[in-house]
Amino acid sequence: MAAQDLVEYVARNLVDDPDAVQVEVHTGPDGTVIELHVAEEDMGKVIGRNGSVAKALRTLLKVMSARDGETVSLEIS
Repeated sequence: MAAQDLVEYVARNLVDDPDAVQVEVHTGPDGTVIELHVAEEDMGKVIGRNGSVAKALRTLLKVMSARDGETVSLEIS
């Protein structure tokens, strides 16, 4: 899945501990949920100031999913 690869690529390049990045994909009747897990000390880098990085990631996913005709959401933990 291209969306999963995009989230993983961006997260690994943002954080200090790229080995701690884990991406899980769950598909359900309401669409696909991508869960991004990072180290606790890297959480601020992935979320960004006022959520700007997380918002940008969600926007990219929205564009990709609209192109493919599916619903994709991102959860960060």
